[in-house]
Amino acid sequence: MLKKSTFNFLRDLAENNNREWFAQNKHHYEAAKLDLFALISPLIKELAAIDPEFSADTEPKKCLLRIYRDVRFSLNKDPYKKNYGIAFDVKGYGPTTPAYYLHLEPNNCFFGVGFWMPESKIVKSIREEIDYSSDEFLEVINDKAYQKIFSLSKEDTLKKAPKGYEIDHPMIEYLRLKSFISIYPLKEDDFYKKDIEHMLVEAFKAAQPFIQFLRKAVSQ
Repeated sequence: MLKKSTFNFLRDLAENNNREWFAQNKHHYEAAKLDLFALISPLIKELAAIDPEFSADTEPKKCLLRIYRDVRFSLNKDPYKKNYGIAFDVKGYGPTTPAYYLHLEPNNCFFGVGFWMPESKIVKSIREEIDYSSDEFLEVINDKAYQKIFSLSKEDTLKKAPKGYEIDHPMIEYLRLKSFISIYPLKEDDFYKKDIEHMLVEAFKAAQPFIQFLRKAVSQ
């Protein structure tokens, strides 16, 4: 579980998103990082036991994403993110590998798995697999263990049918997706409880059929 001060740092940062304030309060950020590492460390071992593609030797600091924003091409010039991002990257992580991602932000926490805005050839491969193996895909997303925790995000969707598919295709609602992500909404208060580790481990387990379906889709 996490300390409330770890989230409170983000609240203060949101109100003081400038380099001067961050420099004066960096010791609070360093304390938050240690708190986050304490959460991440046991999850590494648990995930490695569930997913053989994830290494048990992964260092917690490798999972915690930088809090510094890349503002070069953004109209928003705030130098820091308003959240902690934790990515559990599998071996050979890259654009062809589905991801595990934990988003921690005051009153906006979630765990997500899958592909977020992948390149076009990945989208094409996943759509083909959904088309060819529609029964298997429906079995994955309709499984009780999956539905108890996750929902398939439909926020990133084409307005029309993708090229090569008819609008009346029986799987069109899934073929129109541009991102393929399963989302587990979490509450900030969940992270103040001892069973948060158990909750996330159960999510790792429930996500495996979805992860394996995506891996099969992009490996062909």
